[in-house]
Amino acid sequence: MANRGSNTVSVIDTVTDTVATGAGPTFVAVTPDGTRAYVTIYDDGLVSVIDTVSNAIVAEIAVGEGATTVALTPGGTRAYVTQQTTNTVSVIDTATNTVTNTVTVGAGPTGVVITPDGTRAYVACYSGAVYVVDTATNNVTATITAGDVPILLAVTPDGARVYVTNAGSSTVSVIDTATGAVTATIGVSAQPRFMALSPDGTHVYVANSGPGTVSVIDTGSNTVVENICVGEGPTAIAVFPDGTHAYVTNALAGTVSDMATTVIPDQGSTAGGTTVTLTGHQLADATTVHFGTAQAVITANTATSLTVTTPAGSGAAPVTVTTPGGTCALGSFYYAPVPALTGISPAAGPVAGSDQEIVITGRNLAGAIDVYFGPARAVIQTASDTQITVRAAGAPAPGSNAVTVTTPGGTAHGLTYTYVAPSTVTGVSPNTGPTTGGTEVTITGTGLASTNQVTFNGIPAPFTVISDTTLTATTPPSGSDVTVGVTITGPGGTPTGTFTYVSEPNV
Repeated sequence: MANRGSNTVSVIDTVTDTVATGAGPTFVAVTPDGTRAYVTIYDDGLVSVIDTVSNAIVAEIAVGEGATTVALTPGGTRAYVTQQTTNTVSVIDTATNTVTNTVTVGAGPTGVVITPDGTRAYVACYSGAVYVVDTATNNVTATITAGDVPILLAVTPDGARVYVTNAGSSTVSVIDTATGAVTATIGVSAQPRFMALSPDGTHVYVANSGPGTVSVIDTGSNTVVENICVGEGPTAIAVFPDGTHAYVTNALAGTVSDMATTVIPDQGSTAGGTTVTLTGHQLADATTVHFGTAQAVITANTATSLTVTTPAGSGAAPVTVTTPGGTCALGSFYYAPVPALTGISPAAGPVAGSDQEIVITGRNLAGAIDVYFGPARAVIQTASDTQITVRAAGAPAPGSNAVTVTTPGGTAHGLTYTYVAPSTVTGVSPNTGPTTGGTEVTITGTGLASTNQVTFNGIPAPFTVISDTTLTATTPPSGSDVTVGVTITGPGGTPTGTFTYVSEPNV
């Protein structure tokens, strides 16, 4: 685990060790045989090679400024390193620990993954695209447009799909590697970072740095089935080879969460009917699965996983599996109560969307999976049992939209959010008045009905809304003769007109 703040790499085992590195360690990749770790040193423009037996640095490879992430080919013979500040990818021969090639890609290359057959490297660039590099020639063979600010990637075990986190839009793009096309865009929570796939490729785990959660994506349906709370600022994630646990680094908390993945999702409706994947060992020929005392319906079965449909229930229920070899506990499942909504503030915003946080209050909101304002998805920033904060994306058109909140317990309705067109100011009349203030002016424009504030040179003024095109305001005093901005603040924006203060004549 790379510790950027302390310039060290932690080795987590039954015994913990820390290896001092250069400035700004960012990412670690371990060779397939487990003997070496390649660590990107961002500030020093290096890749440090650590012997995993002695935990000593055995080589330092200069690659250039902004060394960010590294991926190794399946045989471990080459390492591909992104340099975020130079828009390049360095290719390292791991036998000699030398740079043998440099590939130019788009602006801000960050994440890199290599397909399981080793033939292609996929590089995510801030510029909005994923670059495909042929590893035989080290030439760029395709450029794939992803979402807003693509940063990191994960590839399925069969190499059929690449998943890309888009930090700007809080989404995950799904790329079909055979066609090079984006086949789906999946909404997650705020500030998605690293991803990891389950060994069987059925789930993608996405660390959401903003709300401190991990989104679990079902790769069959391309939907988020659960948001799991971890520590503050989750960034990187790694799944155990047997698929039963995942480690999550919580950058802001300075901790690592050990997240159980034996029951996914581990929450669902009290009415039952939730599809759950159970992961473990020696599960072949399972005869029954119980959630508490109630029996689930088995729909698929392998030696390492079961797919079941939950029975009805309530509260926390232990999940047990019975096979010819006996009965074992795989974890717990929590029956979540149905959510309810009680309020939203503010209840209106610009049709183009906004970075302003919107607070939705209610009950049983913990673990919220999705929030929609009509057809527009709102990005979850935080979620607790009584409150969700979101940011609104843009909408197709102005108007009132139903608010829909989906949690493991069900879907809640009953509130509305109104998208408003951009407001304008077309006139201020009269547009002059004494510095003593007290002049009543009429302000005309569009989208004025939802005005929250009127200011003259930043000083709030009392106002009255007459209609969507007209309001009146009374000028505050001014200390001098000056032309000032008259600003209208509301969900439609902050349009401005002008007013000129003049001194009264002396007698």
